[in-house]
Amino acid sequence: MSLASLTQGEGRPLVLLHGWGMNAGVWTSLLPRLRTQWRVTMIELPGHGESDFVDGDIHEWARAVLEAAPPTATWLGWSLGAMVGLAAAAASPERIEALVLAGGTPRFVREPGWHCGMRTELLQNFADELFRTPHCTMLRFLGLQVRGADNERETLKQLRSAVEQRPAATGAALRRGLALLLETDLRESLAELPVPALWLYGEKDTLVSAKTADCVRELCPGTATEVIRGSGHAPFMSHPQQCLQALEAFS
Repeated sequence: MSLASLTQGEGRPLVLLHGWGMNAGVWTSLLPRLRTQWRVTMIELPGHGESDFVDGDIHEWARAVLEAAPPTATWLGWSLGAMVGLAAAAASPERIEALVLAGGTPRFVREPGWHCGMRTELLQNFADELFRTPHCTMLRFLGLQVRGADNERETLKQLRSAVEQRPAATGAALRRGLALLLETDLRESLAELPVPALWLYGEKDTLVSAKTADCVRELCPGTATEVIRGSGHAPFMSHPQQCLQALEAFS
């Protein structure tokens, strides 16, 4: 079992982890600026892009990513990739200098005591649709990531083009990834997080509400959060300048 990784640039090590159903292509627009200051390693999640599939929980996915990552680095994770990064930091804090988590949350679905998550039935319905009409479901998911955001059409076009640069995620990986979003609860890990973290949220995100920033600070007082005005679930695509400035200022 091995995960695909692509490395570019010179400087301090930086690991990039994409989200569910995506691949390393989503980082293309950021690379020209990133690789002038960082040695960037883009790791594709299990069963995504050119990576082998791992049928395990979030901690097994985190272990697989750690095996493909540099000995130490700053990590930038997006959505499901943010969850994997958080699990990796909890397991091996000595490997991670800092975490930047875009559209991230320790608990994706809502439950008593955690009001900022998505309703479980909505995510379960999405999983059911994936079985029936996988292609249409993926197109709908891409649209959800930019809905209501500034430059919605342009960002959606960019996102679709980026994903098409690399092999599509396998059906098994898509199903396991959705199961991880439904099952994973890393709130305890967040409360005890031993590495500095910056959480980036889109003001208009329809998947992970910007209100999650408040929930994260309640669990981990003093952690850094930033809400990017006009952005949806993919702020590094719709608002790359703001995301890069936040990364550079934090790290």
